[in-house]
Amino acid sequence: MAITMQNFGLTWTDTDGVPRGSAVAYDEPSAQQQKAALETAGCTGVEIVTVKPGELPEPRR
Repeated sequence: MAITMQNFGLTWTDTDGVPRGSAVAYDEPSAQQQKAALETAGCTGVEIVTVKPGELPEPRR
């Protein structure tokens, strides 16, 4: 049985209104923690997106 690793990134809009995308990939629990931290910091539109190994999410415009 093969184990499949899924990678997740985040996209959000920072408090200055600038669209951002994460510069690292996370496992799912870490992505959930980072999403909560961004929302607590006042960022909006925080979304967890699935990414392939070696890829990072593009900020939403």
